[in-house]
Amino acid sequence: MSEHVSFTVKFFPYQLYPEASKEGEDKYDWYKRTKYNNSDDKMQKYITLMTTYGKDAGIDFDFSGTVANTLDAHRFIQHYQEELGAETADKVVNSLYTQYFTHRAHPSTSETLLKAATDAGIDMATAEIFVGDEYRGLPETKMLIREQASNGVDSVSTFLVFKSPAPSLIVMDLLLRFILGTQRS
Repeated sequence: MSEHVSFTVKFFPYQLYPEASKEGEDKYDWYKRTKYNNSDDKMQKYITLMTTYGKDAGIDFDFSGTVANTLDAHRFIQHYQEELGAETADKVVNSLYTQYFTHRAHPSTSETLLKAATDAGIDMATAEIFVGDEYRGLPETKMLIREQASNGVDSVSTFLVFKSPAPSLIVMDLLLRFILGTQRS
């Protein structure tokens, strides 16, 4: 199968933990408490597994840092996706993920968002103005979050194919079948 396939990724906001505080808390402690019932053993197994997966994908996960509310990050992504397009949004998301998962960055502070702006080639003066106005784009972002919930989205990442939610692994399997031209079972 040698046909050229093109597609556009469009990011939609979805918060896994909307009740998280804006200030945040220690990422390691939060995972250990909320996901592993304060078990050191389970937390270490998680770190070992994710470190192995990350290494295979070229990602050096750092399990320290801050876990916090991501609403401002979603607001930022949505704004620049609408203003500057999918390529810029992709660069913003890649920067935010890299900062959070490998450099201990808070997911949505001004510093983190402005670093993402720099990485995406966004004019710093306009990014500073946007980041400084915490209400700009907020109603639209909240509406999109509610829309995703009403569409049945309940996880990250979820891919909408023909506007139907599908878990990441199902979509990846379909994409691999298409790209490789093989039947996977």
